[in-house]
Amino acid sequence: MITRTLLVLAAVAWVAFPAPAADPLVRLITLDPGHFHASLVQKLMYAQVSPVVHVYAPEGPDLKAHLKRIDDFNTRANNPTRWEEAVYTGPDFLDRMVAERAGNVVVISGNNARKTEYIDRAVEAGFNVLADKPMAITPDGFDRLRKVFANAASRKVFLYDIMTERSEVTTILQRELARMPQVFGVLEKGTPAEPAVEMESVHHFFKEVDGKPLTRPAWSFDVRQQGEAIPDVGTHLVDLVQWECFPDQILDWQKDIQVRQARRWPTALTLDEFKRATSLETYPDFLKPDVGSDNVLRVFQNGEVSYTLRGVCAKVVVLWKFQAPAGAKDTHNSLIRGTRANLRVRQGAEQHWTSTLCVENRSKTPSVEFEHDLKAAIATLAADWPGIGVKAVGNEWEIVIPDKYTVGHEPHFGQVTERYLRFLADGKMPPWEVPNMLAKYYTTTQAYALGHIPRERK
Repeated sequence: MITRTLLVLAAVAWVAFPAPAADPLVRLITLDPGHFHASLVQKLMYAQVSPVVHVYAPEGPDLKAHLKRIDDFNTRANNPTRWEEAVYTGPDFLDRMVAERAGNVVVISGNNARKTEYIDRAVEAGFNVLADKPMAITPDGFDRLRKVFANAASRKVFLYDIMTERSEVTTILQRELARMPQVFGVLEKGTPAEPAVEMESVHHFFKEVDGKPLTRPAWSFDVRQQGEAIPDVGTHLVDLVQWECFPDQILDWQKDIQVRQARRWPTALTLDEFKRATSLETYPDFLKPDVGSDNVLRVFQNGEVSYTLRGVCAKVVVLWKFQAPAGAKDTHNSLIRGTRANLRVRQGAEQHWTSTLCVENRSKTPSVEFEHDLKAAIATLAADWPGIGVKAVGNEWEIVIPDKYTVGHEPHFGQVTERYLRFLADGKMPPWEVPNMLAKYYTTTQAYALGHIPRERK
């Protein structure tokens, strides 16, 4: 069962990879890398990828920060990389990328205001695209994205968004246990008051990446450029709802989804906090509309959406705070309710900020019998995950997961990229991936639209 899961963790496209037979290498192009995720794709080397990466971007701090991260990877003491960055910074960088055709896979991770445009231009030019989330942040962006996917199919190129959370071990095991009726039963339908699926993600504006303080670009605090909470980070959570609850199934964005409620609210940041996160002394002019008379910046990066997916009630919440408590980090919590058991992932102080999967018995089966069934299920999964086990903790059971499987967020980018490369080489992907990407972005952009309707009209 796990083997099948690992083979479908990435989403690329649905047709053959068009690389010339005489050139087996994947040749990367990085387009306008404004987000640090662009560099994480290159945190390690890949056998089938050329070390020469062509970068097309405007000159500025975003590009300098990206190249500095690549240089840090190349010069680190342990397992250094050997990337060679060929950089073009003219104002016509996008047209030059299309004209020169220096590679066959375009990596896009940056300002989300232009993300859909960049994807469109790359696909129209016949490039494969490996895009960081989100591919679209508004309903208009979704409409354009639908056309881009159709164009990708006709041009036989791969279009894929990077869903790193599918590589988290607790998420994978939660998904697998939800497929075991002897433990989970079947997925509940839930109600708006008690959804069958709940996902929550907490992120922080000031954090460390690769052991160093992250300097964020000022535009990332502008939701018109970064995207709001649900269309941005919420993309991961909506993806997990689909991936865990409807595995291997094709979802229809026009028939299967009803977005019921959505709301948004700001995180307040002082100028001193903004300085720490960006290294800038003042707010740029484009942020002035979001700065109050108290000189506090209000960033609408908190949101929640309640919706139904094939009749199953789901709720997704995204929160942004300035900085995590000492020893903490970004967190992910989720709950999936089955007729026999609840499957919970917690990552709070009680778990020492480590993602932890627990199982709650909801059935009338006595605890001793339920524990027997759960241990038998875990023994089956241990064939693919040696060392996992079960221990009773109060009224529930914790899945014991060896530390070697908990690699962290940053290495997930390499894992996703490796899977993506395998799909490129194989020339195929599961038929549900592209329809489900459309379902995901329909959900997040409809949440955006609903969140902007005045409350008295809802």
